[in-house]
Parts: sequence; structure tokens; C-alpha cells
Amino acid sequence: MREIQAQQITDVVEKLCIEANQYLPGDVQGAIRQCRACEDWEIAQGVLDKIITNFEIAENENVPICQDTGMACVFLEIGQDVHIVGGDLSEAVDEGVRRGYTNGYLRKSVVKDPVRRGNTGDNTPAMLYTEIVPGEQIKVTVGPKGFGSENMSMIRMFKPSAGLQGIKDFILEAVETAGPNPCPPMVVGVGIGGTFDKCALLAKKALMRPVDSSNPDPFYADLEKEMLEKVNGLGIGPQGFGGKTTAIGLNIETLPTHIAGMPCAVNINCHVTRHKTEVI
Repeated sequence: MREIQAQQITDVVEKLCIEANQYLPGDVQGAIRQCRACEDWEIAQGVLDKIITNFEIAENENVPICQDTGMACVFLEIGQDVHIVGGDLSEAVDEGVRRGYTNGYLRKSVVKDPVRRGNTGDNTPAMLYTEIVPGEQIKVTVGPKGFGSENMSMIRMFKPSAGLQGIKDFILEAVETAGPNPCPPMVVGVGIGGTFDKCALLAKKALMRPVDSSNPDPFYADLEKEMLEKVNGLGIGPQGFGGKTTAIGLNIETLPTHIAGMPCAVNINCHVTRHKTEVI
């Protein structure tokens, strides 16, 4: 049994909150540059040029890529042979977020109550997702989630009779309804299966996957490719000004589900699809 101090988790979360907000992942940068090379609409070209300049400045000057530094979504894959000592896990994560957003001079965007509001003042609590896996390590992923895109996300509880076409139509509906609001080019995370809550989590986890990766199941890999092409065929374009580049990636994750259902969730992210991972 390996012991890991809660303080180690705090330190890693603090670091990842800052780094995720300042450095856009290489796969996302590459996808944006590739789309710029293929874009032939002048206004779309200009928008993508500004997006590239923006993330280059953020990286070179160690400043946030976007003024919305997001709500801290923290994913922990905890090895079953790990014993966390020296403090409460949830409190350790929140302390990391607190320090990261304070020491990194990141905007604090979390309110104490969904209806009565009132800023918490330190961007806590984190949205914490834990998973027990084999091994004696902890994999920590921090994905700050801005709400311009989060607000455009959808979930639908389909009956099986809706079929594959129902899912395809729903993905396009969600993106088309979102329009320019999530600051496209966007990344689209799709969850299919599970239950109401698990389906939404699948969609969010899909956003943590590299945009240049494919679902290991060829059926869903083909569906990812098909739907990305159809999404880009909508012509929304960068920042909604038209063009070929409405999305730079579309990832699908699935789970078994009940015979009577076929849940589907679409979690949309802007081009600032931030996530940073470290293994303890």
C-alpha cells in the first residue's frame, strides 16, 4: 500500500490550475493551425490568426488564454493500492484550486448558491470526479470550464427507437443552437449511454481526450469523423462569422445502458479547451 500525502495533491492541483489556464494543449494548437491553413474565407482567416496570436502571447508571457478562467473540474484516477494520508481529499483539492486561482491571479467565477449567488472569493469548490483504478498512483487532470460554452450544452433522454439518426440530429441541433455563443471553433464532447448523470460525465470526459485521437471502436471513430464534417458544414465558422471551421474536434465516449433508454449528452467547449494532467 503506497501512501500519498494530501499536500502533494494540493500542490499538483495548484500547479495544474495555473498551467491549464496559460498553456493551450499541443493537440488543440495543432488543430487550430491546421484549420487556419485550410480556411479560405478572409474573415475566418483573420479570426483564426488572432486566436493563434492570443494563445502564443498567453504562453510566452504566462498570462491566461481567456478572461474566463473557468470553473475547476478536477478528475482523479486513484489507484486502489493508494492510501491518502495527512488530510481530507476533497479539502486538499479545494485548497489547490484556492491557491492556484489566487497565486496565478486567475479570475474567480464561482458563486456560493446557484440562485442567491454571492461569489465564494476563491473559485472553490472544485467540481471533483473520482475513479478507482488499478495501481498505486493518482492521475490528476484539471480542466477549467468556461460557461460561455458550458451554457450551450444539452442532454436528451432518447428512447431506443430514435436510433442512430436521432443522435446525429441531436448533435447538429446542439451545435447549431449554440451558434456563435461558445466562441467557435469549438470542441464537441458527446456522451452516449449510461444513465442521465453518467451520460453527461461521459461528454465532459470526452473533452479531456486529445482532439487528434479517435474512439477505439471503429464504429464510433467513423461517427466522430462524420459528425465533425457535418458540424463544419453548418458554416457557423470562427466566432460565428462564417467559414469552414466551426469545430476543431468531436469526441464520443460511450457506456452500456438500459434496454429502455439511449441517453445522449453534448458538452460544448470553446477553442480554449484547457486541460492539464500529472501523475503522482
